[in-house]
Amino acid sequence: MSITLTPFTKQQLLPQEEKLEIGRFKSELFIGIPKETSYQERRICLTPDAVSALTYEGHRVMIESGAGESSSYTDKEYSDAGAEVTNDTKKVFGCPMLLKVEPPTTAEIEMINPETIIISAIQLKTKKKAYFEALAQKKITALAFEYIKDEDGSYPAVKSLSEIAGTASILIAAELMITDEFGKGLLFGNITGVPPTGVVILGAGTVGEFAAKTAIGLGANVKVFDNSITKLRRLQNSLNQRIFTSTVQQKALLKALRRCDVAIGAMRGKERCPIIVTETMVEHMKKGAVIVDVSIDTGGCFETSEVTTHEKPTFIKSNVLHYCVPNIPSRYSKTASLSISNILTPYLLQIAEDGGLESAIRCNKGLKN
Repeated sequence: MSITLTPFTKQQLLPQEEKLEIGRFKSELFIGIPKETSYQERRICLTPDAVSALTYEGHRVMIESGAGESSSYTDKEYSDAGAEVTNDTKKVFGCPMLLKVEPPTTAEIEMINPETIIISAIQLKTKKKAYFEALAQKKITALAFEYIKDEDGSYPAVKSLSEIAGTASILIAAELMITDEFGKGLLFGNITGVPPTGVVILGAGTVGEFAAKTAIGLGANVKVFDNSITKLRRLQNSLNQRIFTSTVQQKALLKALRRCDVAIGAMRGKERCPIIVTETMVEHMKKGAVIVDVSIDTGGCFETSEVTTHEKPTFIKSNVLHYCVPNIPSRYSKTASLSISNILTPYLLQIAEDGGLESAIRCNKGLKN
């Protein structure tokens, strides 16, 4: 009786063919950037500097005339950077790769060639099944940039735009506090001998963190509420100073709202943002106080919040001035465009280096997400 000394079969011990990785060949991109048609959308995906970096590597960029005007970029700047500028919208949509800030509309999908690659935001909660069927019918590969993950597991596009929204919320509140109509005439800051401005921030995420940093930088007295102790601890550590933090308890929150001059809504929810502040609580706030509800994109965390526009951004309810404009980063279109462009450009160069999107997705976990 023979004793087997090896766990391998006779077949496995035979010499096998060596399997080598297929060499990756650099591909050339042809990118189209159409003009944004969505309401209140002023941003653009690539700045002239980003276009210059892409054309330097041998890629082609075609941009619709006037696409960068609302972000203070002229057609001449894009032309000088090496882009092809055209008035023909269909020609731009005919490019094999498209970059947009807002997802393409159903009418725009009809202009897109089959098997095109689109990189844009997707806004899953606002899209219906028919929309994705229209994309699938044309075999369009759509990459949502808000779902692209970084090495540390964060979402760079969402984080960057949240930083802008958080900082902007305080600057907007500072403007509203001195408006002729209803403003209190208060300077947002800490002047010697004058009590500092009181700010209540609901939510300790990225928006809340940058709102707190900006408010503290201006000398305000900040109080942050969130139901996550982990987020509150992370916020305290990132601020490098101790501030008032608390979980959302009705009694403590009402006390803080009664005394504050500014309230910032920066909560998030899985589906809809939870309503944290009731109408009764708003009624107890100071006359002329300001509410900036950044979370209005997902419904708002103040019961009194109603969606407003960049043209008519405010309304008064219970003697409190409300600012409830969705898509705050679009107000700072140049900053937001620079931010999006700086996130997308390295990915585009990497996609070309890897030999196309399919190959890049296999190699990059962040794109695969």
